[in-house]
Amino acid sequence: MKFKTSLSAIADNQTSTTCDLNLFFLRHLQILRVFPSVQLIDYFCPMSAPTPEAGASAPSEVPIDNKTSGFASSEPTPVVTPSFKVYKPSTSAGPPPPLPDDYFTPTAADLKLAQSGLAARTQALNDAPLQLRAVREAAEKSKRDRWPNTTIRVRFTDRTQLEKVFPSNSKIRAVYAFVRESLREDIKPVKFVLYQPPKRDLKVSDPTVRDLTLSELYLAPSSVLLLRFEDAAHEEQARALNGSNVTAPLAPEVLSQAIDLPAPPVTDVAPSSSTPSGSSSDLKSGLNSLEKKIPKWLKMGLKK
Repeated sequence: MKFKTSLSAIADNQTSTTCDLNLFFLRHLQILRVFPSVQLIDYFCPMSAPTPEAGASAPSEVPIDNKTSGFASSEPTPVVTPSFKVYKPSTSAGPPPPLPDDYFTPTAADLKLAQSGLAARTQALNDAPLQLRAVREAAEKSKRDRWPNTTIRVRFTDRTQLEKVFPSNSKIRAVYAFVRESLREDIKPVKFVLYQPPKRDLKVSDPTVRDLTLSELYLAPSSVLLLRFEDAAHEEQARALNGSNVTAPLAPEVLSQAIDLPAPPVTDVAPSSSTPSGSSSDLKSGLNSLEKKIPKWLKMGLKK
C-alpha cells in the first residue's frame, strides 16, 4: 500500500514538473517574440560587462583637431558692415554762384500755383474742426506708412556729420543713445542737446518731445540736427567743445570710417528765353486774374 502511494506521488510530481517546464518554455517563446535578441543562455546566465584588469586605466576621449582631420569649417567669416556713416567736413567754403535777376520774377504759372496752395490751405483750416478723429488717424498712418524709416544727420561744430537710419516710430532718445555711443570715452559724461535752428531744442527731458516718435516730431523722412554741449557740471569743457575749430569728439574707430561728403547736384539756371514784354504781359495777366477773385467788400476797403 505504501509502495503504490509513493508511485502515485512520483507520477504526480513528474506531471507537475512537465507542466512547469511547458509553462516556462511558453513564457520564454513569448519573450523571444517581443525581444528577439534575447538568447536562452542569457536568460539563465546574463552577461555582465567585462571589468578592466588591475592597473589598467579606462580609455580617454581623444580630441579631434579639425585642421589635422581634414574636416575644417568651410563657413566664411561674416563681414560686419557699419550701420552708420561719417562724413568729413566739406572743403568747399566758397558761396554758391549768384542767381540771375529774372529768377526771382514770378510767372503766371507761379502765381496760379501760389493761389491754389493758399486756397487749399485755407480750406484745410476751415475743415479741420469738422474732421473726425478716425480720419486724422488714418492720415497720420498713411504718412507713417509712406516713410517707415528716417535718416538723421547730426552735425558737429566743425561740420563733421554723423548719419544713421532709424525706424520712424523710434523716439528721440534712440538718437541720443547712438550719438553718445559714438563719442570718445572722456566726452561721454558731458551732456549735449540736439536742436534744429533757430530755437527748436529736442531735449529728452521735455515731455512734449520724449513721448513722440520721429515721425510725429516731423523729422521724417530725413533731417539734419545740430549738436551743442550744455552741461553745468562740465561748463568749461562744454564751452571748449562748442568751438568751431574743435574737431568732432568722436571715437577713433568712428572717425577712421569718415568719407567725403557727396557734392550736391548742380542745377544750371538758364536765362529766360522770353522777352521782357512777354514776361511782363504774363505777370499782368496773372495779377488781373487775382484781382478778379478778390471779394467786392475787400475791394471797397482797398479803395478807401
